[in-house]
Amino acid sequence: MSILINESTRLIVQGITGRDGGFHTQKMKAYGTNVVGGTSPGKGGTEVLGIPVFNTVYEAVEKTQANTSIIFVPARFAADAIKEAADAGIGLIICISEGMPTLDVIDAYRFVQMKGAMLIGPNCPGLMSPGKSLVGILPAQIFKQGNIGVISRSGTLTYEVVYHLTANGMGQSSAIGMGGDPVVGLYFRELLEMLQNDPETEAIVMIGEIGGNAEEQAAEYVKNHVTKPVVGFIAGQAAPPGKQMGHAGAIISGGGGTAAEKIAAMEAAGIKVAKEPSEIPAMLKAAMK
Repeated sequence: MSILINESTRLIVQGITGRDGGFHTQKMKAYGTNVVGGTSPGKGGTEVLGIPVFNTVYEAVEKTQANTSIIFVPARFAADAIKEAADAGIGLIICISEGMPTLDVIDAYRFVQMKGAMLIGPNCPGLMSPGKSLVGILPAQIFKQGNIGVISRSGTLTYEVVYHLTANGMGQSSAIGMGGDPVVGLYFRELLEMLQNDPETEAIVMIGEIGGNAEEQAAEYVKNHVTKPVVGFIAGQAAPPGKQMGHAGAIISGGGGTAAEKIAAMEAAGIKVAKEPSEIPAMLKAAMK
């Protein structure tokens, strides 16, 4: 098994008639993901790539029994899109939209939790279960089915690490890009628990970056609850304090959130931390012996 998505995933695409929604729907469908419908207000009754389009998520769920949604809508509409999906009974919501106001994310995520659903993102690349399902914008050609779980705050670093793993003959069980905003849905702790409980995952790669204290909390969780080998990497090791580097959440403030602090916490928890992404496969092989 993999975590969160697999062959039984029934996906709807919110914003399927837009440029990005249509482009990535084609990629996901070509990979084999079961895209059962899409939504675009006012365009219900049409089709995109042979996929039915509905005016609302409620109608899409009723007609297709969808259980997962991916959101490609402008940032100002994304909070409402997230809440509509959760209210319609979608269990897993992936929000690709970038630039959502933090207060909008907080409001939408509280609603998602109240409805008992799960949110990945916003501002994330989505997730991949190689050989089973792709829900997001990840480049399918670099992935290989295997037993390494990958969780990351950075989309492009996810791709780089997966490329190195595949090039070294190490396939992936699941790969999840959580998003780099100050507030997102599922984060390190929840995903570490899922990978720890996944019998197909034998080792875990955890990719973090400067800003916040999520990696420190994750290290504490690994120390107390994770029995599988974990290798980490922290981006932003040369970032000056007080300067945002890339993601909205990647900022060192108040003397906390530095790369050095995160690396120290991870190493204290028994996590091997790579200096460069290319070192990760060798470190994993050594840890898995």
